[in-house]
Amino acid sequence: MRAFPVRLPSGARYWTVLDEDLAVVAVADGFLRQVRFGRDGAESTTKSYAHSIALFLRWCARTGRSWPQGAGQLGSFMTWLRHAGPQASGGEASGAGVVLAGPGAAAARSARRVNGVLTAVRGMVVHAVAAGQAPGDLVPLLYEVADDRDLPGQARDEDGRMGWRLRARHRVQEPETRVDRASDAEIVALLRACLSARDRLIVLLMARAGLRRGEVCGLRRSDVHLLADSRPLGCEVARAHLHVVRREDNPNGAWAKSRRQRTVPLDFLTVQAFDTYEFERMRVPQAGLSDFALVNLFRGPVGAPMRPDAVGELVTAACKRAGLERAVTAHQLRHACGSNLLDAGGALDEAQDILGHGCATSTQVYLHPDPARLRAAVDRVPSPRIQPGV
Repeated sequence: MRAFPVRLPSGARYWTVLDEDLAVVAVADGFLRQVRFGRDGAESTTKSYAHSIALFLRWCARTGRSWPQGAGQLGSFMTWLRHAGPQASGGEASGAGVVLAGPGAAAARSARRVNGVLTAVRGMVVHAVAAGQAPGDLVPLLYEVADDRDLPGQARDEDGRMGWRLRARHRVQEPETRVDRASDAEIVALLRACLSARDRLIVLLMARAGLRRGEVCGLRRSDVHLLADSRPLGCEVARAHLHVVRREDNPNGAWAKSRRQRTVPLDFLTVQAFDTYEFERMRVPQAGLSDFALVNLFRGPVGAPMRPDAVGELVTAACKRAGLERAVTAHQLRHACGSNLLDAGGALDEAQDILGHGCATSTQVYLHPDPARLRAAVDRVPSPRIQPGV
């Protein structure tokens, strides 16, 4: 079993799963097509799901189970996931006569990765049941009915009434960790190590505006409004900002993850970086033919829109030039934006809208305060000696 990319005649792309004979696995393909086209999911989502489902089907084949039987025994699959490394779970491994180190040994996969695989498998099973490809008694084996008491307040009913939801039966407890964000010192070092105004703008768009790589590369020039008043352009949003719009036809494969269009305010630093970049861009005649905001200026094809992978490459190269102790990623710059927004006193819903999260629970990971903020919170409490009447 292996994940495989598919490009349709229309140009749309998604990922599917092939068996040992390179035939499409129908139950997996139907679910992945539904995710991509029925739910308008991202191609990267189908890629992650396809690799997860391939792992599950591989385990079923090597343990002599059909996939419905395997869906009813996810507990055994969880144990295998945790302790079967690439030598046992990879596509080239035979799976015969392999002795696995069990609990007590170092896990082959993190709890987060295991839970991600289980999410994809549960989605495939539920889709198969809805499509009549599997018996309905599989669903109670995967989910139990639970109340919403453990959900954050923003996710509950507005009237305060208790709601009910399905809760997954199989899940590994994930340790609570602080968001791995880029520090302010690392961001400054990256900016100093950038070789062009374009690269500095890219770093600022992720670190100060919270854009994802695909959103950065998918920006069109018409999405960027830097005037104090954009009403002559037909836009009622005041001051400098940009619009993050999801488009399916970007030739560089870049697109916004969220279906909902959002407006992101820009600060003075980012506006100034846009201005500097425009002067750099005007020196490349081929760049004037593209409507994309960020294009190739220093390597071919010159004038073509930048690829999301190129953003990761330039951040990695800047880290090396800056001599940072660790390699900062593009997404850690976005994490820095979310953390700084809340650290500066921003509300949860404000950070949610700026980052383009579909639910507040995705933004809550940035609420964990660092020790300096905890100390400052204690210091703000007035002493009893200065209280009136004490």
